Amino acid sequence: MNNLLIPNNDWDSNLYENKHAFVWQYGEDLLKLLNPKPGESILDLGCGTGQLTEKIALTGAEVLGIDSAPAMIEKARQNYPHLRFEVADARNFQVKEPIDAVFSNAALHWVKEADAAIACVHQALKSGGRFIAEFGGKGNIQAILQALYNALAAFNIPTEGLNPWYFPSIGEYATLLEKQGFDVTYAILFDRPTPLAEGEAGIANWMQMFAGTFLVGLSAEQQTQVTRAIEEYLKPTLYHKGTWTVGYRRIRIVAIKG
Repeated sequence: MNNLLIPNNDWDSNLYENKHAFVWQYGEDLLKLLNPKPGESILDLGCGTGQLTEKIALTGAEVLGIDSAPAMIEKARQNYPHLRFEVADARNFQVKEPIDAVFSNAALHWVKEADAAIACVHQALKSGGRFIAEFGGKGNIQAILQALYNALAAFNIPTEGLNPWYFPSIGEYATLLEKQGFDVTYAILFDRPTPLAEGEAGIANWMQMFAGTFLVGLSAEQQTQVTRAIEEYLKPTLYHKGTWTVGYRRIRIVAIKG
């Protein structure tokens, strides 16, 4: 397996586990679509700290978790030392033998080069193998993105090239899959309003965890100012009775290698 890293991919695995457990908790529904069987070979693409990888393994499947963030893989190995985890890039990975399924929860919206990721998934699967994925879709976190751009513009901070995300429509992503030889058998785009932990600090924690690329290069004081501006902008709509709720929209896909 190629161990190609994304530069500066310095995820805070403790913040992820302690404050953002919803990332894998919501992914448990996706496991039902995967429906892993004993003895199957399954790749968990973008496995994070390994919680869903372990749930797949508990079904008796042989599972490998990969993630591009070394900190995540290190934490996954600590959490589940009996399972296999490797640092690898979704855009450039290979498996030694074709596998039965590729599973991916809340990872592919970080991969702008969707064609490269889909090609790797296709190559990894046996004929008839399945690709089960969920990630941010069209309209995901729209209010937060608008607030980010507004706040940065107010401080005269350039925003070009800062957005790390890829939020496609169903039509766009299904077309990419079909072009590379997949049959898309299930696709849905749905709203999932997601409450954040830690009360009033919720959106600041979220920003620190997921939106760091927008704040790179800013002083600590500037980061605080931008975060406060975003909180003020979003509070009337996203903050209610002591809890921030993020407007997630998710795409869920099942595709079969032809």
